[in-house]
Amino acid sequence: MRRGIAATALVASLALAATACGGSDSGDEADGPVTITWWDTSNATNEAPTYKALVKEFEAANKDIKVNYVNVPFDQAQNKFDTAAGSKGAPDVLRSEVGWTPAFAKKGFFAPLDGTEALAEQDKFQPSLIEQAKYDGKTYGVPFTTDTLALVYNKALFEKAGVEAPKSWDDLKKAAATIKDKTGVDGYWGSTQAYYAQSFLYGEGTDTVDAGAKKITVTSPEAKKAYGTWKSLFSGKGLHKADTTADAYAHIQEAFVSGKVASIVQGPWEITNFYKGSAFKDKNNLGIATVPAGSTGKAGAPTGGHNLSVYAGSDKAHQEASLKFVKFMTSAKAQETIALKNSTLPTREDAYTAEVKADPGIAGYQGVLSSAQPRPALPEYSSLWGPLDDELIEIAGGKESLDKGLGDAETAIAKLVPDFSK
Repeated sequence: MRRGIAATALVASLALAATACGGSDSGDEADGPVTITWWDTSNATNEAPTYKALVKEFEAANKDIKVNYVNVPFDQAQNKFDTAAGSKGAPDVLRSEVGWTPAFAKKGFFAPLDGTEALAEQDKFQPSLIEQAKYDGKTYGVPFTTDTLALVYNKALFEKAGVEAPKSWDDLKKAAATIKDKTGVDGYWGSTQAYYAQSFLYGEGTDTVDAGAKKITVTSPEAKKAYGTWKSLFSGKGLHKADTTADAYAHIQEAFVSGKVASIVQGPWEITNFYKGSAFKDKNNLGIATVPAGSTGKAGAPTGGHNLSVYAGSDKAHQEASLKFVKFMTSAKAQETIALKNSTLPTREDAYTAEVKADPGIAGYQGVLSSAQPRPALPEYSSLWGPLDDELIEIAGGKESLDKGLGDAETAIAKLVPDFSK
């Protein structure tokens, strides 16, 4: 899953830091090209080859700049960069998950990009994505890829059962039971991970915290109702029981792409893997709908994705080269290439060409982006899912009550945002 924040060994962090070119120890030869290092956090198998090809294209057009490409596993990258930046050995450019951007900006690790070459075409990007790249009034990243969650479903199974994409969680329960009766497979399999449960909070008009009021809201009546609905979707006809194993993500994904479950909640980073499954050899069998609404009638999912950010500790020459590289990688042409090769969602409207929108996965996810909710510019926000990941799996597995689990999560969250009230 792309949202995890995992700890990593210090020795591994320092080993990667040694490959970076930020700061004064650049390794550049006098009068030679400037070498910048880019840490790419994309999937090394499905996405990285496209980025490597674009790097070569950039170098061919900019003979005075070389790019040292390093692919860093996503679940290790946040801690690795934090360690490297703290020791002045960070890469010049980082593919930063949107939740990391305000956190690293607050620490002074990212350079503000307002008025620079990298943001010369700022008006071409979706305004909400630019807003999400800001911290304390300044912009610290250029939107590179975007995503959100959607209800993805097997059209053939839904049609065989005579049901449509559900508009609410109650509708989903009814549809799942009908699908089970008509097809013999489960209609829905939910995740125990906090990121995937976020939509239930939005459906009740709440969140884990109220950033504006500086208040923890994870145990509010609205949040308890949201998580109660989430928990109820692990039992009942056509609803798969909770998978609390370490490989749950892979189990859910495999069941969906092989036609053993009719619907799941998932993001566009899995589009290429959907198409590899036996159930979606015909790409048009992939249905994509807005995540069902809660009792308030509201529906939505968190806005995700990645920005390209520039290390504040690099010298002037490396920062200037980095800005040029970021502009190239986020250009309409590059964004179109990335979308066509990787089936990821562009961040600028002029990259949604007819050819890009011919991919049913991209077109489907583009249709649900309008319901996505940007995260608050709270540096600690993404880390709040950590305590919930620990507690929700216990709740879903029947080892803790909902009240106790959310209470323990509240206690842990209070340590991450000590100036917030309960």
